[in-house]
Amino acid sequence: MGAIEEIYADLDADVSEEEFREAVEEKIEQMGGLADEETAAMLIAHELDGGEVETIADIEPGLEEVKFLGKVTSVGELRTFERDDDGEGHVLNLDVADESGSVRVAVWGEDAVAAEEEIKAGDVFRIKGRPKDGYNGIEVSADRLEPDDEADIEVEIGGRVTAGSLSMGQSDVTLRGVVLDTGSVRTFDRDDGSEGRVSNLTLGDETGRVRVTLWDDRAERAEQLTAGQSVEIVDGYVRERDGSLELHVGERSGIDELEESVEFAPDADPIADVEIGETVDISGVVRSADPKRTFDRDDGSEGQVRNVRVQDRTDDIRVALWGEKADTDLGPGDEVFCADVEIQEGWQDDLEASAGWRSTVVVLDGAEPDRGGDSAGLDQFTDGASGNGAGTEAASGDENDGGETENTAGGEVETFTGTVVQPGDPVILDSGDETVHVETDADVHLGQEVTVRGRRDGETFRAEDVF
Repeated sequence: MGAIEEIYADLDADVSEEEFREAVEEKIEQMGGLADEETAAMLIAHELDGGEVETIADIEPGLEEVKFLGKVTSVGELRTFERDDDGEGHVLNLDVADESGSVRVAVWGEDAVAAEEEIKAGDVFRIKGRPKDGYNGIEVSADRLEPDDEADIEVEIGGRVTAGSLSMGQSDVTLRGVVLDTGSVRTFDRDDGSEGRVSNLTLGDETGRVRVTLWDDRAERAEQLTAGQSVEIVDGYVRERDGSLELHVGERSGIDELEESVEFAPDADPIADVEIGETVDISGVVRSADPKRTFDRDDGSEGQVRNVRVQDRTDDIRVALWGEKADTDLGPGDEVFCADVEIQEGWQDDLEASAGWRSTVVVLDGAEPDRGGDSAGLDQFTDGASGNGAGTEAASGDENDGGETENTAGGEVETFTGTVVQPGDPVILDSGDETVHVETDADVHLGQEVTVRGRRDGETFRAEDVF
């Protein structure tokens, strides 16, 4: 059974299949070939069904009329404008949502004036109107609103929320978070010929993180903020993009800096468990960092990339930092959190994590990410070594960049100098040329440069002294 037959079979209207097919062909011709048979058939079915849609998510710009049930999540300000006939017009925007999503509803004329006084957030209406593409997604120009006191729509209304509690359809959202990452302002052309601006940043709090999209006059705020600043977003609204929730900041929204700090607690996937094709969050210590490289794209523009190797307690992986991410200030010993990275096949069949424009790369400062095991965290970082022999100087000739050996009565003793890229058991040191696992009881800290002296036993370095 084809698409037209399936849609006609579900149609509850007094029309023959032949008439339905003729209407579909007329719709395709009317839309200038912009709709295929299936899309045109769905549009005709909606028209024949009286425009009734099951959820707000089913509303499409091509529909001539829609009827739906929704809860008002916010009421905008009444705006007055001059009409072409020199008269005075009025419009009031409502944000309306159900469990599937949200939509902006515009009420016009005297209805708008009355609605400003009578409608409040939390009211539920049956709405009839005409959908179209608006600046911030689909908008419905309302022809009729009928209150429905019996309907129950489970949508939370406004208030301060956390990154982890955001849900589709929320508006008037107040969220406090720490800036994890920022992007530059991008411009685009709207259908009406005007130029729009948009930028992004990522916020985190104790419950998680969320991508924030800033529109037009608010877009430049992304370039005024830096990673580590704590901010509060007021009157934001939640939208869905590519299966993930985003918090949007528009003309009625604000974003203010806070004096108090907001904590961020990253939650990462163990590197050993990632697989090709997945989009994951990883966290660990930078073992090595290559210089930034530039290259020419097919369109003649210049791109840039930088490769770093990140290790957690389970494994390590190369991370490719693309575009602006390549400018991130990080090096060996830094603890980093990489969110929304795509796992791809890298060089010599090794896995590689690609951090593109939708990814977030954060050099952590005091956070203790969940990396599948105990973590020292940067809050325990101090200068100087400690443990066996800490605070003393090594004997002359013991220290060198790659390690050196000496013969004693106990056998061959070796020294090795490197940066602590993993504290704990075992301690892992990286000299830039070699990485060794050290068995020691010494209390070392992430990022320290220490020298160990002892004997190798297979892949393990058994340290007798730590300097």
